[in-house]
Amino acid sequence: MKMMMLSLMVLGLVVVSNAYADVEKIYAQSCATCHDSGTFNAPKKGDVTTWHRLNQQKGQEALIKSIRQGMPQMPAMGLCQNCTDEDFAKLIDYMSR
Repeated sequence: MKMMMLSLMVLGLVVVSNAYADVEKIYAQSCATCHDSGTFNAPKKGDVTTWHRLNQQKGQEALIKSIRQGMPQMPAMGLCQNCTDEDFAKLIDYMSR
């Protein structure tokens, strides 16, 4: 029983690790150009205060909608045409850390 629990825990860590790697890859390909430097006033990755404020003021659904529809400074889908709302939620979480 203990071995089975340990195996399940390790498997869970691998799945989470792979999902995190996917988010990092999407971020690097589609978001980093603006969100690393704050180009066009994009909220910077790791700016916990700004991301917290945006989440509090708008909520995650509104942030995802803004990504999907685009904004004057950001193209629709944020340069990730194949991303899902779930991907966008993960990206928001990733950038807000």
